[in-house]
Amino acid sequence: MRRPWWLSALIYMCVVLLVISIVAPVFWLVVMSIVPARQLTELPLRWLPDALDLSRYARLFSLEPGSQGLAFLSAMRNSLTVAFGATAIALLAGIPAAYSFSRFGRMGLLYGVIVTYMLPPVALILPLYMVFSALGLLNTTIALIIVYCTILLPFVTWLLKSGFDAVPVDIDEAARIDGASVLGVIRHVVLPVAVAALGSATLFALLLAWDEFFYALLYTNDLRAKTLPVAIGDFASGRMTDYGLISAVGVLAALPPVVVGFLLQKSLISGLAAGSTKG
Repeated sequence: MRRPWWLSALIYMCVVLLVISIVAPVFWLVVMSIVPARQLTELPLRWLPDALDLSRYARLFSLEPGSQGLAFLSAMRNSLTVAFGATAIALLAGIPAAYSFSRFGRMGLLYGVIVTYMLPPVALILPLYMVFSALGLLNTTIALIIVYCTILLPFVTWLLKSGFDAVPVDIDEAARIDGASVLGVIRHVVLPVAVAALGSATLFALLLAWDEFFYALLYTNDLRAKTLPVAIGDFASGRMTDYGLISAVGVLAALPPVVVGFLLQKSLISGLAAGSTKG
């Protein structure tokens, strides 16, 4: 049955409004990062700059001691180390854990893992601070990786288990008959079929670690371990706030997740049946 024209028009209008609501803030962020400072305070606001001002980006890539560029680049390095390190460890531990829960049950243990994910961060601040202080790990990226793994591992395990549940057990049994080990079944049979779940878990885990602010603020205090969310907060503090510079930092901080999302888009939209045929 064909839809009425007014219903189709309403659907397209809603789609356009949704796209505008998503794209407009990003567009304005980019514009703020490249317009001259005087134009940011002019009324009425203009969506297109009279001239391009790339000096903020040049400042952010400066390596002079004590410069804002050094603070930004150090924070970018720390965020890359922490986010990708925590995501990799969470996936390495979460894949076999999710496979075990999917194939052998133990749901009570899985629910216990999920409970740890639901704990409010403020409940864990003091115990973790005391442990890291005793081990000499305060103000280090290692401490943040450990903390983020406690957040990411339950999430990744739960998400991957849902993906592995959709993989027929018969495929596992066929591979075991051919002599494959458990790890071989996971690597060569289950993961290719559950590539969509793996891509989703990787992307969302990376975004959680990349955007985390609370623990990074409490457990770091200088350039050795500060991450981008904390560094952006530092740029916004003080008596004079350079909104153009903060916008430039926001644009650059968004690039790594966008690149990862672009690289994983194929796995995110691929069917669960990919790679399930044998022979």
